[in-house]
Amino acid sequence: MDQHILALGNFDGLHRGHIAVLREALSVAARKRMRPVVLLFDRHPKEVLTGTCPPMLMTPEDKARRLKHMGFRVETVSFEGLQNLSPDAFLAHVQRNLAPAALCCGRNYRFGANAAGTVDTLRMLCPARNMEVHVVEDAIVGGRPVSSTRIRALLESGDVPGANLLLGRPFSFAFPVVDGDKRGRVLGFPTLNQWFPPKFVHPRHGVYASKVCLKQVWYPAVTNLGVRPTIGTDSFRSETHIPGFSGDLYGQTVEVHLLEFLRPEADFGSLDALKTQIAADTAAAKEVFERTPNEREVEDQSRLF
Repeated sequence: MDQHILALGNFDGLHRGHIAVLREALSVAARKRMRPVVLLFDRHPKEVLTGTCPPMLMTPEDKARRLKHMGFRVETVSFEGLQNLSPDAFLAHVQRNLAPAALCCGRNYRFGANAAGTVDTLRMLCPARNMEVHVVEDAIVGGRPVSSTRIRALLESGDVPGANLLLGRPFSFAFPVVDGDKRGRVLGFPTLNQWFPPKFVHPRHGVYASKVCLKQVWYPAVTNLGVRPTIGTDSFRSETHIPGFSGDLYGQTVEVHLLEFLRPEADFGSLDALKTQIAADTAAAKEVFERTPNEREVEDQSRLF
């Protein structure tokens, strides 16, 4: 069996700390001329153990896409099938199935039954298995370690620039465009309607400056996340207006990047008042877009599926 360089972690959101671990794995793999592999669980451990899990910062499909684009092979295994293994038995399983020459992880990585294994456990057990251990220190922003928990809290409070700083890129979501009630088109501001899947993080309800890349062209956009108080809907949704773009995107998956929170949702009392506010929101979103640099590699960050 060919040997690999194995990156370990949940990698929820692929934030700056995760990217540091992944870059170390890529560096070791290049030096040893081996294939880099990421080991992921099919379910979040907390969901299996407690019945609930933290809201996702990205879908499993988007995570896998980004990891593969970086050059990793993604191996997904059943958490329930491994959760009761001791740390040593877990490493034996990994060695038997993936033959890693080296393991790369963050300093807070835990593994094995009851999360008993730590990086110190890896350092103690791996030499006998002829596996190197590469532990990457936390990424520090604002004097504190970057974490998915911090990012969720920032998004839920509407601090998108703060979340984007920790992520190292704009927070985005890529969901299918669904048929709406055409109310935006009647108002003169047609929108892309997208439903958030279960267990996905809900940023603060309100209106955001955003951007969308369609066929390698970046467009400024304005996105409403929430329940539309003036019109009234029961479930959380995203509506994105892209000024200057016309086309049928129904059924296609479009990635929306959030840039800045503009205002909370509000009931404007009438559709005319709402129309006036949307025009003002669109102008504000264009201003944010103009002062925000776009990613250089369109395929790496956003695309029309």
